[in-house]
Amino acid sequence: MGAGWEPTTPGVLVLPSGRTLRGCPLADVGGAGRPDFGLHLAAEAPPPPGWPSRWIRWRDFRTPSDPEDAREALIDTWRRSSDQRVEVACRGGRGRTGTALACLAVIDGMPTHEAVAFVRRSYHPAAVETPWQRRFVQRFGRP
Repeated sequence: MGAGWEPTTPGVLVLPSGRTLRGCPLADVGGAGRPDFGLHLAAEAPPPPGWPSRWIRWRDFRTPSDPEDAREALIDTWRRSSDQRVEVACRGGRGRTGTALACLAVIDGMPTHEAVAFVRRSYHPAAVETPWQRRFVQRFGRP
């Protein structure tokens, strides 16, 4: 197991705690080196990448089909990021990936009202593409 991504690796988001996660399009999975774990966000299950991974059913421009499954997967992903190289990917690497990264920032302790702006500033300016994705992040921190 690795110790996380180098902050200078393309697509890497450094959370407030110092944990690192790499966001990318599904076509670039493994493109910055082999991750220890991948979280894939897609309407249909992508091909297995050759390392441990988890798929969340999540249609483009939408929110997860099963929000509780997504919450569980995101918490597991955040835990893994403490000592593993974790990669989060969707088709374009922005909307669903950005939404997931913002939720991971919330799990990391960031206030929900700051998470989307943080991911747009630190990962990609077009992250979290739709109003309902922003709302998903805002509601994510609530019990």
